[in-house]
Amino acid sequence: MKLIICETCGTQYREEVQLTGICPICSDDRQYIGDNGQQWTNMDELKKGHKVKISQVNERLYTVKMEPAFALGHRAFLVLSPTGNVLWDCIPLLDQATIDFTNSKGGLKAIVFSHPHYYSTMNEWAAAFNCPIYIHQNDREFIFYRTEAVKLWEGDLHPLWDDISIVHTGGHFPGSSLLRVGALSPKGAILAGDSFYLSKSKRHIAVMHSYPNQILLTKKEFAEVYRKSAGLIFDTLYGAFDGQNLEGAAHDVFAASMQRYITSYEI
Repeated sequence: MKLIICETCGTQYREEVQLTGICPICSDDRQYIGDNGQQWTNMDELKKGHKVKISQVNERLYTVKMEPAFALGHRAFLVLSPTGNVLWDCIPLLDQATIDFTNSKGGLKAIVFSHPHYYSTMNEWAAAFNCPIYIHQNDREFIFYRTEAVKLWEGDLHPLWDDISIVHTGGHFPGSSLLRVGALSPKGAILAGDSFYLSKSKRHIAVMHSYPNQILLTKKEFAEVYRKSAGLIFDTLYGAFDGQNLEGAAHDVFAASMQRYITSYEI
């Protein structure tokens, strides 16, 4: 079975998707087809021109990112925990150096996703580390290449272990989620993916249907995101991109940003 990777979003598919001429993730109105049209690559080609950079944030957290940047240019996170490590979101490239580093830290017990834009080559990562993939059931329709490793979860909260929990918010995607890790900071840290989007100034947090296409959530959708996230306890937030680290004051920024939405929507 040949596998291909979309050059715009980095999602991996079976080769038959190529016959349709379009990536189903990019054709959704949350994403876009690149200016050069639909382009495909594969893991072998990525290994020729890219590498994985792993950077330490603190003693329990590492970022995992492709260099030079590819597709969405986002970062994944390796969370170290006594009962088992978690990979939060995923990147398209998986090489032996990354496998060796991760195994030196105890391997992976689970891969957990914020939303479909970061599925990338999740099945290859799961096979390499013999671990399950957790995706909220509301995003079932966006899983176009699924193996037995994919485990759908439901509801608003899915506790894992060691004060690590997946929190369903919805909003950006029907299944958009956060990962709360209690041990990463005094009041707990949120790994946000794109469920919450931290601004360049680090003074605002956005929740939108589409960030690149600047499509707002409906009033009803925002109200549901707020209902599910307002009670979260945290002081630190790490987003999907470089520069989206907010340590210590994250909940204050979140609260002020949500109040701005509430006022705008007249909720």
